[in-house]
Formats: sequence, structure tokens, C-alpha cells
Amino acid sequence: MPQQGKRQIVGLASPSGPVKELVVRVELDDPDRDWTTPGAYEVRPGLYRIPLPLPSDALKAVNVYAIRDGDGLVLIDSGWAIGEARTALEKALGVLDHRLADVHRFLITHVHRDHYTLAVWVRRDFGSQISLGVGERESLDEAAVSARPGWAAMVTKLRRCGASPLTAQLAKLREEHDPADWEGPDDWLDPPSEVGLRDRTLQAISTPGHTQGHVVFVDQSWNAMFAGDHVLPHITPSIGLESGVAHSPLRDYLDSLRLVRGMPDRILLPAHGPVSPSVHARVDQLLMHHAERLDAVAAAVAKGSCTAYEVAASMRWTRRERKLSELDLFNRCLAIFETEAHLAVLAHQGKLRCTELDSTRHYQL
Repeated sequence: MPQQGKRQIVGLASPSGPVKELVVRVELDDPDRDWTTPGAYEVRPGLYRIPLPLPSDALKAVNVYAIRDGDGLVLIDSGWAIGEARTALEKALGVLDHRLADVHRFLITHVHRDHYTLAVWVRRDFGSQISLGVGERESLDEAAVSARPGWAAMVTKLRRCGASPLTAQLAKLREEHDPADWEGPDDWLDPPSEVGLRDRTLQAISTPGHTQGHVVFVDQSWNAMFAGDHVLPHITPSIGLESGVAHSPLRDYLDSLRLVRGMPDRILLPAHGPVSPSVHARVDQLLMHHAERLDAVAAAVAKGSCTAYEVAASMRWTRRERKLSELDLFNRCLAIFETEAHLAVLAHQGKLRCTELDSTRHYQL
């Protein structure tokens, strides 16, 4: 194994800014370091966290985890299919004495592009194997044939939430992608199941909510959970942002959180944010957050708000307690969709009544 701090290469200094030169080393992971700083950070002997840049100001990086396996590597998630991410990954693997050609398998937590698409690029060049949860099949099928996957579903949801005025603004944000970046995996995982690698075995656990087919991977020998976007240390994951939305994605998400909470506590290896010592501690915070949001949503309806758009506009968002109107358009849509998910749970619990008029859902006590 490379000695800590000894091997050096040139890397990318800023995920979102101009490319600069930076000495990258294999270092022990430090939760006090800016987690987005490029490099290869040792979490356990043979396990490394590699943050890769994203073309976004909201989320600046995504963590990819490299596992030494036989004479090669297995990667948990892959990054976004952009040149900067590929370059950063190549350089980080270099300090581990490996190349992209040595990655023989990708285990993908879910099909969002910052987790899946760079694996497709690498497979084209080197023949790596891609494994993905079977619950992502519907979303992947749409992405593979559409330059704007999910667009029609977002418009339908905005209208259902009483936010039709936002659809015209949303049209300006439509971002085309190359459907070729969404080729299918080599095998579909059907959790709960064991995933046999060359030197170890992981457990794949179904955790729907963020997406219908989201999967987390557990390594018992490291007492670690590769959590993808299911449990994040600093932010609450978006719920049901996909075309084939589950009947109640928030209900699914809360059930998945409780499932993970009922398992032994483990080190949290998230897709966005630093490694954290306890999955349970963060799950408890997320469950409490959603309980508080359910109360706040019910209170807003009691005061006269009746659509998801009206309820979302009456609430505060992000840790900075921003008004809905202060968010950028995309995050405004996410806030409205999350509000609708909370309203649907309250209706399922019998605490609210839901009626639909002109394709818009209205909620009352």
C-alpha cells in the first residue's frame, strides 16, 4: 500500500473553478478537511474515498469509493460523465498504483448521472462490469432514449402541486444529455442479496425513497455502509426525483430509514459529505427532521394553504431558513415536490383529506 503522504501527483484544485495544480497524496481521511478537496483518502486499509467534481454550484463533488480487490479495484459509484471528473479519477487512482483499466467492476447505488454515467464511459474503454439495482430499470430505460428524461413528469407534478406558473420557467432549464451515456448495466442486483467480489463479499440492501431502486452496500468486515444518497451527513436527500415516481416516495424513504436504523450501527460512507462515525446518529436526525416537517405541513394546511405550492411557499428551506422565492428554480421545484410527498403521507395517515380538481390536488383537515 502507498505510504501516507509519500506518493504525489498533480490533481485538480477546485471542483467548480478553473483547473489548477495541486499535489495529491494518499492520506488518512480527516473529517475536519474540506471533503470536496481532490485526492485519495484512506478510510480503512484497502478502502479509499475519492471526491470527484460536479458541474454544479449546489453540490460541488460526489464521493466514489475504491476497494482494492485482487489485483484490481472495485468502485462504489462512478461520478458524472464529464472530462474533469474522469481526469480527477485517473489521477486519484494513480496514487494507488492503479489505472482506470484496473477497475474491473462498478457497484452503483442508483442511476442519477453523478453516480452512474462515468462508469459507462470507463466501460467503453476498458470493459469494466457495471452492477445496478433492478428497481432502477424504468428510470434507466427512459434516460437511454430521451434527451430530456423526467421533463414530462416534472411538468405533470408541478401542475398537480398547483405550481403551473413554474412550468414556463422550467422550460428554460431543460438540459439535454446524451442518451448514450445511459447504457444498461451488465447485471441487475436484486436486493437483499450478497455481492461477491474477488476478496470480499458485500450485502446489497434495497433503500427506496431517493429513487425507487436505490441500494446501499454493507461491508461487515469494515463495519461500513456505502450509503449513496440514502443517508447524507449534511443535507436531506431529495425524494422521488424521477419519472416513474412511487405512490408515496416519502413513505418508502421513511421505511428505508427505519430499516437501516434496525441494522447494526456502522460507519457512514456517504456520496456527498465527509465520512461519519455513525449511520444511526444521522438516521435519527433525518427521521426527526421529517417528523417536524410533517407537523409544519399540517399546520400550514390548518392555516388555509391547500396545495403543495401554497404550503411550500409558507415554509422555510435549507439550513439558512430561506423563503421558497429565494431558492433557485430547480430547488424551488424540489421543495414543492418534497412538500407534496409530506402531504401524501399525512393523507395516508388520515390526518388530511385530498381532493383533485382540474389536475391539481387540494388538501384540507
